[in-house]
Amino acid sequence: MAAPAEETVRASHILVKHEGSRRKASWKDPDGRVISATSRADAAARLAEFRDQILSGRASFADIAARHSDCSSARRGGDLGTFGRGQMQKPFEDATFALRVGETSDIVDTDSGVHIILRTA
Repeated sequence: MAAPAEETVRASHILVKHEGSRRKASWKDPDGRVISATSRADAAARLAEFRDQILSGRASFADIAARHSDCSSARRGGDLGTFGRGQMQKPFEDATFALRVGETSDIVDTDSGVHIILRTA
């Protein structure tokens, strides 16, 4: 029996952590001082601005991710590689699988923080 076409996806993301994030440290903020002082609303506002820059063509997704994402995937332009169902937090997984290749998500909330996701395959 053939496997469904949607077994795996590949995606990149930009993560902005905030005071409600489960882990309040990142490669940019090892002590978590900035993250702990950032509200969810402020994190989402920064992410919305990044999304606007990307969608308007003023910046590339990979460039914004490399400079601003709180995830260690920043060094790969936000690339998370290929993953299947059950490997990511549920809201992140659901949002990624719902995107078409080349599409960028709206803001997605997880226990890690707020994200925008670019489905790449």
